[in-house]
Amino acid sequence: MEKNKNVPKLRFPEFKGEWEEKKLGEIAEKRILKNNNSHFKNVFTNSAVHGIINQRDFFDKDIANQDNINGYYIVEKDDFVYNPRISTSAPVGPISRNKFGTGVMSPLYSVFRFKKGNLDFIEWFFRTTYWHRHMEDIANYGARADRMSFAISDFYKMPVPDPVPKEQTKIATFLTAVDEKLTQLKKKKALLEQYKKGVMQKLFSQELRFKDENNQDFPDWQEIPLYSIAKKSKEKNKGRAINTVFSNSATQGIVLQTDYFDKEIANSKNIDGYYIVEPNCFVYNPRISSEAVVGAMNQNNTGLTGLVSPLYTVFKFCAIEIVNLVFIEYYFKSTIWHDYMRMIANYGARDDRMNIKDDEFFNMTIYLPSLPEQQKIATLLSSIDERISHSRKLIEKMEAWKKGLLQQMFC
Repeated sequence: MEKNKNVPKLRFPEFKGEWEEKKLGEIAEKRILKNNNSHFKNVFTNSAVHGIINQRDFFDKDIANQDNINGYYIVEKDDFVYNPRISTSAPVGPISRNKFGTGVMSPLYSVFRFKKGNLDFIEWFFRTTYWHRHMEDIANYGARADRMSFAISDFYKMPVPDPVPKEQTKIATFLTAVDEKLTQLKKKKALLEQYKKGVMQKLFSQELRFKDENNQDFPDWQEIPLYSIAKKSKEKNKGRAINTVFSNSATQGIVLQTDYFDKEIANSKNIDGYYIVEPNCFVYNPRISSEAVVGAMNQNNTGLTGLVSPLYTVFKFCAIEIVNLVFIEYYFKSTIWHDYMRMIANYGARDDRMNIKDDEFFNMTIYLPSLPEQQKIATLLSSIDERISHSRKLIEKMEAWKKGLLQQMFC
């Protein structure tokens, strides 16, 4: 490994020597052409996560006033755009390449076009954090906390690596191939999730039924009120001195609050009134979101006894001889349950929270097949979830690998 200043840690063996370095202003030109007479109507946004995207697609509505976009910058294909708004995903703001046609962007953005260099290589460079150091050095931290502020002349002094064209092309081709593989894995995971959604719809609507070991039909499903097979847990923490606090997440299930928020939210001096949640209890969180359209319902699979906010509903199944708890978990993720919750909700309450009375909640009908059929349903859906989980782990592993490559293949 070469130890010179401008030599990346990871390099293709046929390339030697230090990389050249150029100032951004030497190899790119600032674009300041404005949208006179509102000639172009297509307004772009530069998102930290999605890159340059049509504003309507990103916000699901027009943000810019179509009568007031004369002063917007015209952005053409392969122009680069810097957005000074900072976020967790873009701590110094994102720089993205426009891969669409011609559009316009807010004059708060900086638009520039490269006069030389492999644009794919340059695009990959701006996905690293190497250029962040320059932005932090020139930033005026007395400005708005959510936006970088600096002299534009300093921006164009940014050092940009300029290795020989063949090396730029090889790096860009390799990283693009990695990205394409990652995209394929994400598509596979999305297809599995879509498949699971379709299977669940057919299973819980009883369009798809299993046969018993003798290839005979299982008995008809029973309609059973929740209160007859489950009991609400009302025990509070007073006198128990339990300090483990759970959150009920739509995406992660029941998890330790410290893990979910990366900090404690509940005041340890104010948890006497929290409900105790034992292993295998179910917890309903009435807060709605895009991932939990009627609130999140999850089983405590942590193996721990903990606490949840009194805003939650906690209950435990007492008729274990006729109930498979894994089947019940999937049941509470089905549209059958969603439809019931929407029917009994009080929509005059807060927009972000379902408002449901206890008696109506526990009067809900549970459609319960025989225990052997419950087991078959639970086994099938669990096997699909295992494949989804495997895909997720592969994606996480590959994303970590790609991140490492980016930091080692540039300097």
